[in-house]
Amino acid sequence: MSEEQNAFVQREVERLTLKQKAGQMTQVAIDLVFEGPTYVLTVPPVLSEERLDRVVGELEIGSILNHPSRTYPTPAEFRQYIGAIQEKAMATTGVPVLYGQDAIHGVNYVRGATLYAQPLGVAATFDTTLARELAEITAYEMKAASIPWNFSPAMDVGRQPAWPRNYESFGEDPYVNKVFGLAMLRGYQGENVADSTKVAACLKHFTGYGSPLSGRDRTPAYLPERQLREYYLPQYQAAIDAGALSIMINSGEINGVPVHSSKELLTDILRGEMGFEGLLVSDWQDVRYLYERHMVARDLKEAVKMAIDAGMDMSMTAVTTDFPQVVVELVQEGQLTESRIDTSVARILAVKVALGLYDKHLWDPESFPEFGGEAYGRRALQSAEESIVLLKNDGLPLPIKPEQRILVVGPTSDNMRSLNGGWTYSWQGQEADTYLADYNTIREAVEREFPGRVTYTEGVGFDTLIDIDRAVSLARASDIIVLCVGELSYTEDPGNINSLVLPAVQRRLFNALDSLDKPLALIMTAGRPRLMTGMANRSEAVLFAPYPGPRGGDAIAGILSGRVNPSGRLPLTYPREPNALVLYDHKPTEARNGTYNPLFEFGYGLSYTDFTYADLALSSRVLNPDDTMTVSLRVTNAGNRAGRHSVLLFSSDLVASITPSVKRLRKFTKLHLEPGESQTVTFQLTPEDLAFVGRDNEWVTEPGTFRLMVGELEAEFDYEE
Repeated sequence: MSEEQNAFVQREVERLTLKQKAGQMTQVAIDLVFEGPTYVLTVPPVLSEERLDRVVGELEIGSILNHPSRTYPTPAEFRQYIGAIQEKAMATTGVPVLYGQDAIHGVNYVRGATLYAQPLGVAATFDTTLARELAEITAYEMKAASIPWNFSPAMDVGRQPAWPRNYESFGEDPYVNKVFGLAMLRGYQGENVADSTKVAACLKHFTGYGSPLSGRDRTPAYLPERQLREYYLPQYQAAIDAGALSIMINSGEINGVPVHSSKELLTDILRGEMGFEGLLVSDWQDVRYLYERHMVARDLKEAVKMAIDAGMDMSMTAVTTDFPQVVVELVQEGQLTESRIDTSVARILAVKVALGLYDKHLWDPESFPEFGGEAYGRRALQSAEESIVLLKNDGLPLPIKPEQRILVVGPTSDNMRSLNGGWTYSWQGQEADTYLADYNTIREAVEREFPGRVTYTEGVGFDTLIDIDRAVSLARASDIIVLCVGELSYTEDPGNINSLVLPAVQRRLFNALDSLDKPLALIMTAGRPRLMTGMANRSEAVLFAPYPGPRGGDAIAGILSGRVNPSGRLPLTYPREPNALVLYDHKPTEARNGTYNPLFEFGYGLSYTDFTYADLALSSRVLNPDDTMTVSLRVTNAGNRAGRHSVLLFSSDLVASITPSVKRLRKFTKLHLEPGESQTVTFQLTPEDLAFVGRDNEWVTEPGTFRLMVGELEAEFDYEE
C-alpha cells in the first residue's frame, strides 16, 4: 500500500471502537440476514431488515460470505442483497463489508456464470496461460455480482489419493501447485486489484491440508519439518511474493497441533519467515472446533484467545455471532491487548482499501456484458477438452468409426454431478442437474455427436443395481460400448470414503459387458483416482475425466469422435492396488524389487497423434552457483493430426545428503504442432530449481551429478560450487 493508504488505515483503526474492531474480525454467512432457519431459508429468499439491523447494525460485523441457502441468485439479485448490506454498514461504522465466496471452478454460486473444469482438471491441461484466463473470467463474473473476494486458489498439494478435496488441488506435485496457483492468483488480482474486473484472492489452506494420514477430511497430518518446508510452503511463498492479499487457515491439525492454534505456523513461519502481511482468515467455524472437535480448548473463550494469539485475523464464525463479544471480553479482562486487535483490524482494512471498497463497493451487472457469454464458454470448453486424459487406446478403437453403433451405459453417463463435482450451485454439487440442465451429459453429448447411432441405459446407479440384463442385451446389438463409471459430486467430510475401490455394482456391470467380447471404452469421471486396474486392463480404451465441468460431456463426445485430439496429462499418480499409494517423486527404497508399479504414472497421457523427442542438449556440462543452464530439445509431431502436447522436464539428484526422490518435475510447457511440424523447446534451470531442504532444515543445492529426463531422453551435468 502507499503511504497515504497506510495513513488512512491507521486513522480508521484509531476511529473505531473496540466493539467495532471485534466486528471487523468477524465473518458470518449471508443466511443470518435472511428470513428462515439457517441452511434452509425461505425460497425465494427474503432479506430480513430485523436480522440485518442486528448483524450489521448492532453487532457491526465487517465481513459476509456465501449465498442465501437453497438459492443461487443472479448478478442483479446479488447486487441488491449486497447493496442493502453495504448501505447498512456504511451508515453504521462507515466501513464497507468485505463479501466473499468460494468460486472454485467459476462463480459456482451465481446463476448463469461460466463454470469450467475443477482445479485438478485445469492442472491436467498443463497450460498455465489457460489457467490465468479462466481466473480472469471468474474475477470478471464475480464483480458482475458485486463480490470482491474469492476463497481460491487452493494450493494444498493433494498427496493423499483418497482425500475428498483432491480435485480442488492442482494434484500431487508442489511445483505444479505453485505455477498453477500463481497463474490463478494473477488472473484474479491482476496488476491492480481495485480494477472493476479483479478480485482479491485467498490462498487455501495454509498448510499441509492435502496430506491427512487417513485420507479423511480435516483429520491429522504428520509432517516432519523438512517435508513441510519442501512440499507445503514453497507454493505459498511464491504467491505471497506475487502479492496475495489473503490466506485461509488449514482446518486440520499437524503433528497433533490444530493449525488454527499454531503460533509456530501462523506467526513465526508465515509472518516472520515468509513475510506475509495480509489478511489471515479461519475456515468455516474452525475456531469453535478447537474445543468442539480438537479438544485443545475448554470453551469458546479459550479457543478465541488461542486462535488470535496464533495469528488469525478474521474468524469465519459462519452461523454464530458470539465471537465479537468474546473478543471484547478478552480485551477487557486483559487476556488480549487492544494493540493485538488493532494489528488484525489494520490487515482487514488494508484489504478493503486495496480493493477500493471505500470508494466503490457495488457494480452494475449491465457493465459486464461478457458475463456467461459465448467467448467465456469457449474457454470453459477448452478447459474441459484439455483436462481429459486418454490413458489407453489399444488397437486404436478410438476415435469411434463412422459406421459403429454405440451403447452409452453406466452410472456417470447421464448426470451433471459426475462432470462437475462439488461447489457446483450447492456445496455438495447435488443441484448440478437442476441448474445445469441446458448443458449436455455424456449421454446427451454422444447422441448429438453420433445422431441415430446411440442407445442408452444406465445399468446401475452409483452404488445401486438397476438392470444389468438390459445393458447386456443392448450391448449385443452395438459395435462399441462406452461405459461411464466413477463418482457423483462431493467435497469435504461428506466425500470421505473407506476405500478407493469402486462400488461393487459398477464392477459387476463392467464384468457383464466385458464378457461380450465387444470393444469397450471406459470413462472414469471422478475427483480422485478411484481404482480401476482390472477394468482398465480389459478395456480397449480408457479416459480419465477429473470433473471437467458443464461442458465435459461435449468434450468427451468430441474425443470419442476424433473431433478433439486429447492432450491432458495426469497431475497425479494413478494407483494400481489399494495399498500401493506411492507418489511419483518417491524415494528409491519405495521402488525396490519393482514395487513401484502404478497403473498410470504422473504426467502420463496419450494423443491421437505421435510426438517424438530428439536432440536433448545442455548449454554446459557444468552448472555453477550463479549460472543459468539452457536445456533444449526438438519436439516433432510425427503423426497425421494436429495436436497440443505438454513437454515435462524432470531431474534426478544422483547422490544427496537427504535420500533424493527418484525424480522431480522441474519445468513444463505446452505447444501446438501441425502434422510433421517440429519445434525447439527450451527450459532455463538455475541451482535454485534443483534445491532441497537438507539435514539442517535449510534449502541447499549440493555439489554432484544431476540427470535430466524428457520422455526417454536423458542428459547429465555436474553442479559445482
